[in-house]
Amino acid sequence: MTINYVESSRLPTQWGEFDMHGFLDVENDKEHVLLTYGDVQEGEAILARVHSECLTGDALFSLRCDCGAQLQAALKAISEEGKGALLYLRQEGRGIGLLNKIKAYKLQDAGADTVEANEALGFGADLRDYSMCKPMLEQVGIKSVRLMTNNPKKVNALEEQGITVTERLAHETPHNPHNQHYLATKAGKLGHLMG
Repeated sequence: MTINYVESSRLPTQWGEFDMHGFLDVENDKEHVLLTYGDVQEGEAILARVHSECLTGDALFSLRCDCGAQLQAALKAISEEGKGALLYLRQEGRGIGLLNKIKAYKLQDAGADTVEANEALGFGADLRDYSMCKPMLEQVGIKSVRLMTNNPKKVNALEEQGITVTERLAHETPHNPHNQHYLATKAGKLGHLMG
């Protein structure tokens, strides 16, 4: 995988002013973003979240998942910490893409869980790739992180890339009637650590 740094700019948000760093994966033309807040080059482990794109949750406020709430909670936590990083990776639907995600939602409407729906469409349960994370973090001088995630596979994936994860911080957000089954499936079939 070849990840090219493109440019950086300011990104004012309701949680404060972040720096936004753009990257291009030249092999598949996917664009990824790293948001940083404060001085992340001091050498200590930086509070971080690796977040895969979820248009339905992040931008359309879907209650079917916890993605949008997790994104907002991460940005708030980073702001309150005074420094941190959020990697926003273009891997919609755990890597199956937006239109296939809509097909998976239709199967879920008929009773399938999120894993069964992906598999019925011919995909693995989780096709996400984290190999772009190391070059993105290296661009801004981050070598170790305190990772906000409920997914131990994400911790392992970063460590396999050579990123030191000094701590996994639980990152649960409130459940609702629309995402209870989804969250139970993430815990039961995908190994997410949920309280």
